[in-house]
Amino acid sequence: MRIPVSLVVNLVAHGKQVPEILEEYPDLQPEDIQQALEYAAWLTREQVYPQNSEKVG
Repeated sequence: MRIPVSLVVNLVAHGKQVPEILEEYPDLQPEDIQQALEYAAWLTREQVYPQNSEKVG
């Protein structure tokens, strides 16, 4: 069964504990939940771009 990352993140965000998620979705492993959270963190990472301080004109 394919379970979207967004579903896993939503469950965690609303306070579900890993054992509860695993009970509701027995196809998942604890590592799947960890990977989903790491992927979500990677997708939302902030990137800082240096600002050019030279004035044009």
